[in-house]
Amino acid sequence: MIRELHKKLTSGEITSVKLTERYFDVIKKKDKEIFAYLSLTEESAREQAKKADAKIACKEKIGILEGIPGAIKDNILVRGAGMTAASKILDNYIAPDDATVIRKLKEAGAVILGKTNMDEFACGSSTENSGYGPTKNPCDLERVPGGSSGGSAAAVASGEAVWALGTDTGGSIRQPAAFCGVVGLKPTYGLVSRYGAVAMGSSLDQIGPLTKTVEDAAIVLSAIAGEDQKDATSVRSSGKDYTNFLTGRINDLRIGIVEDYLKDLSEGAKKSMDEVIEQYEKLGAEVKKVELPNAKYSLPVYYIIMPCELSSNLARYDGLKYGIRINDELDSDYNTNCLPKNLLETYLDTRKYGLGAEIKRRIMLGTYALSSGYYEAYYLRAQKVRTLIKKDFEKVFEKVDLILTPTAPTPAFKLGEKTQNPLEMYLADIFTVTANIVGVPAISVPGPEVFGLPFGFQLMGKWFNEENLLNAAHAYEINK
Repeated sequence: MIRELHKKLTSGEITSVKLTERYFDVIKKKDKEIFAYLSLTEESAREQAKKADAKIACKEKIGILEGIPGAIKDNILVRGAGMTAASKILDNYIAPDDATVIRKLKEAGAVILGKTNMDEFACGSSTENSGYGPTKNPCDLERVPGGSSGGSAAAVASGEAVWALGTDTGGSIRQPAAFCGVVGLKPTYGLVSRYGAVAMGSSLDQIGPLTKTVEDAAIVLSAIAGEDQKDATSVRSSGKDYTNFLTGRINDLRIGIVEDYLKDLSEGAKKSMDEVIEQYEKLGAEVKKVELPNAKYSLPVYYIIMPCELSSNLARYDGLKYGIRINDELDSDYNTNCLPKNLLETYLDTRKYGLGAEIKRRIMLGTYALSSGYYEAYYLRAQKVRTLIKKDFEKVFEKVDLILTPTAPTPAFKLGEKTQNPLEMYLADIFTVTANIVGVPAISVPGPEVFGLPFGFQLMGKWFNEENLLNAAHAYEINK
């Protein structure tokens, strides 16, 4: 889709300004129902579009993303725009700088339409935990779009953006991509700078694209990948154009299947996965069974490590440095004008009213696990199991090139269906958290539908081998 629009721009068939206005028109028409966006950056988007058109008018060569409109998850800084992370505690916060990925996208000439809805501080699997209201799935407005990057997935799926950025800590790009029928890529940990993204789980977080096609994901990844001095975990990149690796040929590819991941699926989901496996075999890939004996511990390991890192990262939201400052001196909803009685009350009131229930739940879990006497029993033990899971992956990747799983156990569930049962909601991430725990790249691709709803499959690849991962996903996409 991006390449087609690029050709239309360079040929003069359309202008970036008209294209941008077309997307704003779609947003204004559809988004009242879907609520994919928290805010729009109309003025800066039009300015960026005019710059692209001016270069084309002067016969200058433009990049493939130049003048192409996209959306940004609202936990990534865009200078001069609001940045709430879908939390009331950051209701009045304006980003003072661009995240590294935004700086790179602006240098590439991309047009940013606005900031998308999400689960508060990226904690959730349905985008129902937003402080501003839930996003709806464009494929079925009674269902969730997935989370936490549900707004970004919904924006792409509904035609409200050509591409979008999300963040993925335990599946937050891939699971909403599967629910909304789009492509979602979580790069290898360290391939894309996290500078300027609100930290949730610092050893797990990664920024990545949500797009209509695998080629579009490769285009966006090529623009945002690379080392950044502002992020010590980022790694040196050779500046690859990942689209160069999309040959569609996978004759020598070895794909691993973990039987434990398939045995408890519903009949419809199992049928969808069987069709995906059959398609890969037709394309010449060798599909073989593999074992990841410690992967069954991924979910409990994740729900110890992530809350611990979250509770530490969210300690900064105290009403003193930035964001809202609340005092509950009046027996009413929060009042930001009255003077606080003391420092502790300011801190407690700010977090009481500014943070949602799911955030508080995870902060309490993390603080407990890190407390004296429990650190070794929980957090340290979880890190040791994390190492065992990583060793399992190292052994498996000696035998196969990729691992194939469902992205989620089911298609999108209905709004409100799991909000009263946090444990059931957490199980929506059962297939995705492992890639974050071990740091491998993973992509969700739309597979055969289940009960008329989008259903995605996931490919996990070797560390920093995004080219092989993208090519395998692309091969399926163009031959399905």
